[in-house]
Amino acid sequence: MIVQDLIDTNIFTVLNAADTTRTISKVFCCDLLSVAMSKAPAGACWITIMGNINTLAVASLTDSACVVLAEGTSLDDSVIEKAAQQDITLLKTDLPIFDAGLKVHELL
Repeated sequence: MIVQDLIDTNIFTVLNAADTTRTISKVFCCDLLSVAMSKAPAGACWITIMGNINTLAVASLTDSACVVLAEGTSLDDSVIEKAAQQDITLLKTDLPIFDAGLKVHELL
C-alpha cells in the first residue's frame, strides 16, 4: 500500500501531503521519541500523539513514509509548514493510537 491509498480511505485528515507514492512497509506506534528514533523502520506509518517539531526530526531521521497524529492531537501552523519544507506527510485522526494502528494494519 502507498500513502495515497491510506489518504483515499478518508479515515485520516490530511495536514500535509508530501510524497504520497511512498510505500508503507508496516505500522509503528510509539510516543517516546528516543525509542522511535532507534526502532522505527524505514517506510513505516508512524502513529503517535507527539505533536511537536521534534516529531518531524525523528520522522525524517527514520525515513517514515508518513506520520499519523492520533487522539485528536493538533499542531501549530509552523510545524505543518516545516513538514511541507521537509516533505513529510502528516495525517490526523481522533482515533486512539491502537485503533488507528489497527486500521492501517488491516489495510496493509
